[in-house]
Amino acid sequence: MRRRPNYLAGAGSLFWLFLVGLPLYVMLAATLRTRQDYAENGPVSIPDSFTLDNYTGAFDSGFGQYFVNTLVVTACVIGIVVLLVPPLAYAIVRSRGRTTSAIFRLFLLGLAIPAQAVIVPMFYLISEAGLYDNLLGVILPTAAFCLPMSALILSGAMRDISPELYEAMAMDGASPRRMFFQLVLPLSRGGLSTIVVFSALQAWNGFLFPLVLTQSDSTKVVTLGLYNFQTEHGIDIPGLLGAVVLSMVPILLVYLFARRALVQGLMGVGGK
Repeated sequence: MRRRPNYLAGAGSLFWLFLVGLPLYVMLAATLRTRQDYAENGPVSIPDSFTLDNYTGAFDSGFGQYFVNTLVVTACVIGIVVLLVPPLAYAIVRSRGRTTSAIFRLFLLGLAIPAQAVIVPMFYLISEAGLYDNLLGVILPTAAFCLPMSALILSGAMRDISPELYEAMAMDGASPRRMFFQLVLPLSRGGLSTIVVFSALQAWNGFLFPLVLTQSDSTKVVTLGLYNFQTEHGIDIPGLLGAVVLSMVPILLVYLFARRALVQGLMGVGGK
């Protein structure tokens, strides 16, 4: 039996595509236009000519240094999270002691504490440690605030691993360390990908800690560097959007590389 075309669904899809595509077109087209062309013709019009000056101008204004600083902060935060969270989550899942459960509940209290509530004592702590206006002073608190949510995500993924697999490896004489590296980590790729993407987003988009804990241009990150496009005479919108597009590329690459393992983890592959 031949089905009739669903014209209503097609029209809805086209409308949704328009809603999603229009902002992307406005942003990408603006990055290829001059400031005068954007001001005279408006954001939705077709550019009269194309230029890459907005991208080159972003690096000429020092955006390249901010970009590198943000890469360093993001890479270090991801490294700390990936190094600490998997063994922590493994201990939480496999331990049956009350002490471990109590520590885990105490650890999760970090989810209820917003960064804004502790920014003043954090400022004094970082200053007393000699880390003010240093990238390490941004990396450590950012990673600390990523740990509770990452531990919750990964421990949930590890609980999906069948107990029979642990028993089979134990019958083969496997130690807890061998189980962790040969069983738990390979079957937790979805959870690992999730915490990598989560911590990368938190570090790359971080604004409060860099704003309060850094001062000089040599330690600025991308989120603070975007302020350079605002002057006393207005905002260079094409230049600002060019910098925004450049700042989106690394996070997009992180998602693309982690996408397969992330989707497999969401579909239940690995622990089922």
